[in-house]
Amino acid sequence: MPDLVLTLAVALAAAIIPFVTLWLVSLKLKDASIVDVYWGPGFIVVCAATFLVGGQGTAALVILIAVALWGARLGLHIGIRKLGEGEEDARYQAMRRTWKGNFAWESLKWVFLLQAVMQFVVALPVSIGATTAGDAHNWLFHVGLAVFLAGLIVEAVADWQLTQFKKRRTSHEDVCDVGLWSWSRHPNYFGETVLWWGLYGMGLGAGAPWWTFIGPATITFLLLRVSGVTLLERGLKKRKPAYAEYARRTSAFIPWPPKRP
Repeated sequence: MPDLVLTLAVALAAAIIPFVTLWLVSLKLKDASIVDVYWGPGFIVVCAATFLVGGQGTAALVILIAVALWGARLGLHIGIRKLGEGEEDARYQAMRRTWKGNFAWESLKWVFLLQAVMQFVVALPVSIGATTAGDAHNWLFHVGLAVFLAGLIVEAVADWQLTQFKKRRTSHEDVCDVGLWSWSRHPNYFGETVLWWGLYGMGLGAGAPWWTFIGPATITFLLLRVSGVTLLERGLKKRKPAYAEYARRTSAFIPWPPKRP
């Protein structure tokens, strides 16, 4: 494994430089929501950068492949959704109204650079794990890989089910309560949380330090309390009259059989 300081410096640069570049593109396009498309693929860039610095073992290669599978799938999913929507996401339109003439610099600080720093922190177990010379033959690595795959499948299936529901619904007020969404109000976020704890296990098995749990802990907190469940629930309850009954019978996060009427 190369010097830890060098690894962290490379990971931080690989996170910040693309986001700043993307910010410049967003100014030209007048669309800050392109940042959402890059979130997943950005982890591939960070992990690949540190892998090139020092990745030598089988475990490092498997970690890079795992991150590439997740990041590419998520980027493709959000990218297709973005193409279908066309205009800038409503969240960023609201920011434009709030920040008015200062949107360019405020978006650099609070949208692009903030996400770059979060990406750097969340990626710690894989960015460091991708520099190891270890093999993939210990039990912790195998458990982590199994947990990662389980989370990836749950997230992918949940995203697909929601996409199919949106194609069939007759009104924007309809609530998705089919498949995994009948057991959890946010199965996609649950899957993403699980897969990141799996990646942490893989990183540990490959030789990453224990304190890299900061990564999955951060994404868990963000999805539960900041940009995920809490933010979405607030808007859904306002826009969808039937959401209160759906919330009453359906687990908020961890999939669980729905309550009976």
